Formats: sequence, structure tokens, C-alpha cells
Amino acid sequence: MRVLLIEDDKFFQKFYAVKLKEQNIEVDVASDGEEGLLKMRQFKPDLIFLDLIMPKADGFSVLKSRQQDVELAKIPVIVFSTLGQENDVKLAKSLGANDYINKSFFDFGIMMAKINSIMKSSRVENIMKSS
Repeated sequence: MRVLLIEDDKFFQKFYAVKLKEQNIEVDVASDGEEGLLKMRQFKPDLIFLDLIMPKADGFSVLKSRQQDVELAKIPVIVFSTLGQENDVKLAKSLGANDYINKSFFDFGIMMAKINSIMKSSRVENIMKSS
């Protein structure tokens, strides 16, 4: 499995990249929204973790751009942000985010459960589309 972590905070980048790699997940990291969109095309991840507050292009902009690209829109996204207001969650989901984790109240077990759930439902959708 390949995960792209789009996060500008160096501590979070390193911490989550290490934790995901411990689970035998291949990880690439982008430090801002523009780099994230570029790496989505190059790295071709199975799943994206996306922060909302970033330089160059925020997470909402990344979600909008992703929606406009047929191939990128297929990649599941978990928004991973300190923005936890209901409006932020609703906006992110309306722009195509599959799920939302508030990193202020983070639990790695929850993150892994969400990864497994989204990847399982993504595989089921792909099987149904190919039938």
C-alpha cells in the first residue's frame, strides 16, 4: 500500500511517516498543497492524508483540484487537520474527502482503522465497477 502524506508540519510528517512505515506502508511526503498535487500524479498513492492549513495551496484547494482530475478523484482522501469545526468537516467531505481525523485528538489505532475501512470499501467499489 502507498500513502501520500500532505502535511507542512515537519514533526507530524516525520512522526506519521515512521508510524505508517512500521505498518509496512510505503509513504511519500509533500510539504504544501502544490507539491501534494504534483506527488499525487507522480507517486500514484492508494490513499492520501491531507492537512487543511498549508502554504501555497490549502487542503480545500487541493480537494477542489483533485475533483477536477478524473484519475486523482479516484484516490481516497482522509483529511488530517487541527481544524475540527463541523463546517470544515462538511466542506472537506463535500469536496470529496472520504473521512476526517482531528489530529489534535489523535490515536494511531483510529488512523489504522480508518485506513483499513477506506481501503476495503475502495476495493469493493473497484471490483463492482469492473464487473
